[in-house]
Parts: sequence; structure tokens; C-alpha cells
Amino acid sequence: MNIMHMKYACEVARTGSLSKASEKLFVAVPNLSRSIKELETDLGITIFDRTVKGMRLTAQGEEFMAYAKRILSQIDEVEQLYRGTLAQKQHFSISVPRASYIAEAFAEFSKSLSDADAELFYKETNSQRTIKNILENDYKLGILRYAESYDVYFKSLLDEKNLHYELVTEFTYRPVMSINHPLANAEQVTFDDLAPYIEVAHADPYVPSLPLSKVVKDELPDNVRRRIFVYERASQFELLSRNPQTFMWVSPIPQNLLDRYQLVEKPCVDNTRRYRDILIYRKNYRLTEMDQQFITALCQTKRKYL
Repeated sequence: MNIMHMKYACEVARTGSLSKASEKLFVAVPNLSRSIKELETDLGITIFDRTVKGMRLTAQGEEFMAYAKRILSQIDEVEQLYRGTLAQKQHFSISVPRASYIAEAFAEFSKSLSDADAELFYKETNSQRTIKNILENDYKLGILRYAESYDVYFKSLLDEKNLHYELVTEFTYRPVMSINHPLANAEQVTFDDLAPYIEVAHADPYVPSLPLSKVVKDELPDNVRRRIFVYERASQFELLSRNPQTFMWVSPIPQNLLDRYQLVEKPCVDNTRRYRDILIYRKNYRLTEMDQQFITALCQTKRKYL
């Protein structure tokens, strides 16, 4: 496989056009097209669909491009390192569930940054994508969230993927709602109490290798008739704060965040399903000083709220 051809493919993917990539690379369009075809032949895949609107990545092409960008980035770093032009920069990356206590830990951790150059990446997503981010997208740390009933399944999966894991915390979800919600003054609530109201839920509760329909049924009980799906934590807080008919199942939220959005958490006597947050990383990965600082902040925040 020709590295130059890989660079050409990345530029074509970026521009979506052979002619635009040709201008950027100073390579004639026929030569560029031939290089792409040779790369596809070498790999035995189709990277691009040739359409009247330009070059569009296939599913195989998108997968290849994720690897190609990482490879080219590493080659560039090696070249800069040995030419003496690469500044020593600290890196930190983590993929996590949408959890307020983890976000607060990350905010506290960010205060400990020194004056040295640094790049930090914080990605909120589901367990399936967290595992993929570590295995394929060069994320160093991840936190998985899953129901206790899936413990054996996830640990077997992590062993198979050669990933180290350790327990961060266990908890039970609680409903959170506006201080103006009709149930806001109740000491505790039941599933039947919540049934008439609108549930706010995250839209992607995936578990790798398991049917999505099964996971959705487990995570989203069918006693609620109205449900709003969101992907961002900021959106969920706005909804809960502004619409007193909504509620959401959440891991414990820091009090300062509840006060900011004028929300309250309530214990639910019917909900006994326990969840686990698990820290994961590659077994051959050595934790950096920044990783250790984040883990310390995470433990402090966990003790404070959980």
C-alpha cells in the first residue's frame, strides 16, 4: 500500500472532489484518479462512490479513512519529532456516559493544568461508541455505564478486547424534575406516579452485540406514553427546567447543578435496578500523570455525590 496514495484519498475525502483535490495536491486529475483506483485494488475495497455530485465515501471508505487519518497523523508526528519541530505537548482523552458527576470531575481536573502545551478531548456517548473510541479512535480512557444485569456480558467483552477495567461506582437512577413539577413536593414517587408525565430520555442506549429492541425495552419501561429523546445534556436540563410536565431518570446530580436549573431529585420506591460505571483502557497502556490527576478528581467527586 502506497502512503502517498493514502494521502491522496484523504484529500479527496476532505474535498469531495477529484478536481478540488487535484488543485490542492498539484496532481493531475487522471493521475489522482488512477492512484485512488490502485489503492482500492490493493486493499480489495471500494473507498469512493463516483457520483455526478462528486466523490462520496462508502461504508468501507469511512472505516478505511478513520485508520488512514490516524496513520498519517502518526507519520507526521514522527517526522516532526526527529526533525526537532514537534513541541512536547500533553494529551488527555476520555469517552464517557452523559453524567453530571463525571462532567464536574473533568471541570475540576481542568483546573490542574500547568502552563505547558496540552490538548484534552472529552466525549460524551454510549458504551458501544466508548469501546470503539478506545479501540479505533485513539482515545486513552473510557467510562462505561451499564445495568448490573449486564456485568458478566461486559466483562467478558472487555477481556476479549484486551481492555483493563475497574469499578468507579454503583448507583440507582432517580427521577429529576422541575421544582414546579406536580410531584416536586412528594417525599418519594412510584412508576405509576410518573406514568402521566413526559419522560426525557437519551436516544442511543446501545449495548454491543445485543439487539437494540431488547436494550431499549430494558432501559425505557413501557408504562410511559410520552417520551422526548435528546442527545445533549444541556438540552435535557433546558427541557426539564422549562417544562414542568417532564422528568428524567439520572445518576445523582451535583446540588449546584440542580440549583442552577431549579430541579429536584426524588427517590423512587419501585426502581431497584442498579447501574455501574466502569473505567476502561487498553491493558498495555500506562496511565500518564494527567490520567492520574483526572482519576483523582473523579474519585473525589464520586465520594461527594455518590
